[in-house]
Amino acid sequence: MQTDIVIIGSGIGGLSCGALLARYGFNVIVCESHAIPGGAAHSFTRDGFKFDSGPSLFSGLSYRPSTNPLRHVLDAIGETVPCANYDAWGCRLPEGNFKTSIGSDQFCEVLLKLRGQRAVEEWRNLQAVMEPLANIATGMPPAAMRLDFGAIFTIGPFLPTFATYAFDALKLTKPFSFILDEVVTDEFIYRWMDMLCFLLAGVPAKSISAAEMAFMFAEWYRPGVVLDYPIGGSGAVIDALVRGLEKHGGRLMLNARVEEILLQQNRAVGVRLRGGQEIQANEAVVSNASIWDTLKLFPDRSLPDTFRRERLAMPQCDSFMHLHAGLDATRLPEDLECHYIVVNDWEITKPQNIVLVSIPSVLDPSLAPPGKHVVHAYTPGTEPYDLWQNLDRRSEAYQKQKQERSEVLWKAIERIVPDARDRVDLSLVGTPLTHARFLRRHRGTYGPAISAEQGLFPSGKTPISGFWCCGDSTFPGIGVPAVAASGHIVANSIAPLDKHQAILREIGY
Repeated sequence: MQTDIVIIGSGIGGLSCGALLARYGFNVIVCESHAIPGGAAHSFTRDGFKFDSGPSLFSGLSYRPSTNPLRHVLDAIGETVPCANYDAWGCRLPEGNFKTSIGSDQFCEVLLKLRGQRAVEEWRNLQAVMEPLANIATGMPPAAMRLDFGAIFTIGPFLPTFATYAFDALKLTKPFSFILDEVVTDEFIYRWMDMLCFLLAGVPAKSISAAEMAFMFAEWYRPGVVLDYPIGGSGAVIDALVRGLEKHGGRLMLNARVEEILLQQNRAVGVRLRGGQEIQANEAVVSNASIWDTLKLFPDRSLPDTFRRERLAMPQCDSFMHLHAGLDATRLPEDLECHYIVVNDWEITKPQNIVLVSIPSVLDPSLAPPGKHVVHAYTPGTEPYDLWQNLDRRSEAYQKQKQERSEVLWKAIERIVPDARDRVDLSLVGTPLTHARFLRRHRGTYGPAISAEQGLFPSGKTPISGFWCCGDSTFPGIGVPAVAASGHIVANSIAPLDKHQAILREIGY
């Protein structure tokens, strides 16, 4: 087979890149090893219950102008995702149980009740400090970025924003704790921000860049903002990206596991699939796999030693425990939230300490049979792979450990639905081995854990001609906006400058 571009992996980064390249006029084939597209964002159905395998917190999809890079991708390929809107989530913290909302003022109500007026004033001060940083972080959309000299023309119109905030811009390169330590003395505010940092990027405030948190402040702590839940689950986002890919002439191949990247004279010229089939790429090969999994696809000694060593040395987040459950919703409260954060104590990075619980069927009843709810609970990047790596998935020891290590998930759900186990119609437990097996993730990792104190994320460029990387190994943040941005930037970099500029004008940038 021959094509212009081969994309390895159909996660949000790979599909964003592939759909945009098809929109730019390239012939594109996206190779996915699984039977379902979407990577960590795919949905799956069991016994009438539709579950999100991974991300379930979205914003900026249902309105324009939006700061979400995923919305920019969808605009460029002419696709939309219908969403239900909401603005609050439930908290089960050491300080007590309460509901909090996004927006410019709502968190102040929580602080006033828990910590008093002084904490409210401190929060206001933090918001004021973050406002110019948020303007900078959202002032140049990834849609305008590219990794060549053409960037002079595509990002030029946005440079006045940086000139306006020249002094503040220097703070974006520092760890977020640099700002917190200067502004925040209230223990609860500091812990709250530390938790949000970890949930967004898998690292605490001392390791996340101020730029990432500035983006979060721009998204969540401004007047009138809402959160979005895609109707049909996260799989609806994947469906939209696949539609965009295919309507512009691209092709998605499922059950197509790439086993080797083909090289000729230090240039990527295609891929070899399991079974021996080869796909020749006339323009480029792009990997959306994690950097550790990507390196396995190259023949020995075909990569520069420095590049290989640096990428292998990238620190990794831990893995997950997942619990997907279908519950009888009879006589459950009607005011259940879509999402809950359960924190057992404030040692943020401690294994099995934080559990996120989603009940998205409260917003989208189509996800469950009538009178039922779907529930997804998981430990976000805190489950050590070492506890699992020597276990056989078919063994009694594995099943025993699976039951023991999922107990924290059940207890978290029971803090919201006390009789949850009596209501179970279906339950599925996933471990780091599940994560590694179905998502092709090295050691089941959440993604890189690069500290802002130590350096920046690598870009999508590589020393191999015609070979690029996108996904969570190439853009800070790990989550949906980050991977969509990475795919957008790589697609722009491959595309001719004039076509890039034309689409920027078309989508309003």
